[in-house]
Amino acid sequence: MHDIVIVGGGPGGYAAALYAENFGLSVALIDQERPGGTCLLRGCIPAKQWLYIAEVFSTVAHAAEFGVLAGQPTLDWEAALARKNQTVEGLVRGLGGLLKKKGVEVIDGYGRLAGPGKVEVDTGNGRSTVEGGAVILASGSYARTIPGYDFDGDKIVSSDHALDWPTRPDRVAIIGGGVIGCEFASFLIDVGTDVHVFEVMDQIIPGSDPEAARQLQRQLQKRGVKFHIGVGVDTPKVGETVVVPFGEDSVEVDVVLVSVGRGPNTDDVGLDTVSAKVDGGFVEVDPATMQTAQQGLYAVGDIVAGTPQLAHVGFAEGMSAVTHIATGEARPVDYRAIPRITYTHPEVAEVGLTEDQAIQQGLEVETTKHALNGVGRAIIIGDNQGFTKVVAEKDGPIIGAAVVGPQAGEMIHELMYAVGWEALPSEAAAFIHAHPSLSEVVGEALMSAAGRSLH
Repeated sequence: MHDIVIVGGGPGGYAAALYAENFGLSVALIDQERPGGTCLLRGCIPAKQWLYIAEVFSTVAHAAEFGVLAGQPTLDWEAALARKNQTVEGLVRGLGGLLKKKGVEVIDGYGRLAGPGKVEVDTGNGRSTVEGGAVILASGSYARTIPGYDFDGDKIVSSDHALDWPTRPDRVAIIGGGVIGCEFASFLIDVGTDVHVFEVMDQIIPGSDPEAARQLQRQLQKRGVKFHIGVGVDTPKVGETVVVPFGEDSVEVDVVLVSVGRGPNTDDVGLDTVSAKVDGGFVEVDPATMQTAQQGLYAVGDIVAGTPQLAHVGFAEGMSAVTHIATGEARPVDYRAIPRITYTHPEVAEVGLTEDQAIQQGLEVETTKHALNGVGRAIIIGDNQGFTKVVAEKDGPIIGAAVVGPQAGEMIHELMYAVGWEALPSEAAAFIHAHPSLSEVVGEALMSAAGRSLH
């Protein structure tokens, strides 16, 4: 019998397994594929590798603007795909070695709850039961689709399929303009694919700062992405090509990538054998401990009701669950200060509340913004379109922020601290940012928020 049995080897599951060593707990980790989950195997990591390949390609293509004559580059897709696979394989091997080093028993099989403290494992060659003092369910998520767009892996694909395209598609329609859809649009347009993006809501990256979303849309449009906003699609006509109807119009493409969000993998994990509460497939938990209504059963990651489906959220939830199992103490995740990053070109990064969300909560806010176009380092690298926005309560702390531009996903973290520590604008603005640096755009925005702007 183990102290903890974990079902699912994605970020929430493997983070919990690794963290348990701090408390001397024995752990069994059950998964039917190698640990890593969606993020490592077919999500965050491979997608960002493709985005960086596109960035390198674009940089070389525009090298003449800096006096570097390299000629027009060509993309060796096979080599690029191999690079993506190499990155994933290296990280998977590293994770496997780390789990082994920390004494985690990794069990290859499909795990289902079989009552309190019990997990049935189907290895394909038979079944066995693994017992634990506590069980953490971290079964992850799957790519959703919409009626008429069933995945066939060829003409109608999910992001899982798209990460392994054997050749570059010439024409792609992306259904869904959220984070995943926009990241694929950015990557594909930079490597020469004709791209259409359909979003049924009134902006891309729904729920994000509207001004940040508009800035990203404008820059992607300048590079050739065709957006159809506030538009639904009808049933496609699939043949040698795919015709996607919308309204009285249509587009013809080679492949349709559906990116309309992810659903929880909870249909076949044995939740009917315990007293956990489930809403729409998502598992309800005590947010202070990640424990479900079934004592000793915890849920983390993409299956948790009402929390962001982000790898780093899964990490934090896994550590929170282990802390409660080991010590009985609550270590709740501070969801107020979770960075949210869209790794497009330009990047869009946010933390805390948007201005609209704050107003909807009845807060009186003051918003300040500083543009990137006058920042020396941004001009040097030839990428100075974007801004930093800071949202603060009137006469109160910083409660949200957004950064659009190069390296926004790195710069957002100092604003994460400001939001998490409830810093006043004057407190955050007191620190000096290096010159020249991209981060000066954050410093200038903070100075403006404190009522003492420089430029």
